[in-house]
Amino acid sequence: MNIRTEPIQSEADKNLQQEFNQWAAAGRGDEMEGHHSDITDQTLALMNLKPNDRVLDLGCGTGWASRRMARVVTGGEVVGVDVADEMLRRAETASTGIGNVRYLWGSAESLSLADNTFSKVLSVESFYYYADQGAALDELRRVMAPGGRLFILINLYRDNHYSLRWVGELKVPVQALSEAEYITLLQKHGFVDVEARRIPDRSPTPETYSGKWFKNAEELRDFKRIGALLLMASRPR
Repeated sequence: MNIRTEPIQSEADKNLQQEFNQWAAAGRGDEMEGHHSDITDQTLALMNLKPNDRVLDLGCGTGWASRRMARVVTGGEVVGVDVADEMLRRAETASTGIGNVRYLWGSAESLSLADNTFSKVLSVESFYYYADQGAALDELRRVMAPGGRLFILINLYRDNHYSLRWVGELKVPVQALSEAEYITLLQKHGFVDVEARRIPDRSPTPETYSGKWFKNAEELRDFKRIGALLLMASRPR
């Protein structure tokens, strides 16, 4: 498969590709499954996937969420898109033998996909990296079928103060909008039935925390209790 289909135009996408290719090489793409498994499973349940759904996984990384959805949409298809070609190479390898999932290289702001295609769209922990979130939403609305449903799941947003610690530490710029700002943004870009909810992370928390982002295990538990932000919206029929 020729993952790289066209030159990257924007400096922001070039930076994302470089950074996340390095993440892939360091095995951090595979780590994302463990870090986000519970909140993603809760989101998949809310998506109410049907066997004939066509699903877009935007910012798919190594494809772990794509493969979970492919097991449900047995008569449909899952298409994973990412700007990091090394992530996609790993996704392809891990998806060998799964006939209803495929991966495409591309920018969220310029998708090489047909209009009116997808009944469901999922984006896990990637949307805040997009330099022009409005352009990304316009592209998603274009490729969604009328009445299609969009699900954006993010841990980094203004209303969870713990997540703002990451903003200055990441090597690429991020957007740190609030829940209210995201709802307004979705409505501004033509989506309807916009709603948001918090998805608490129910995964076990160790008694002792030794990482860099939280002072102690209690802070980590509080972060998980506040939860990720799930944005849901529809393309008008």
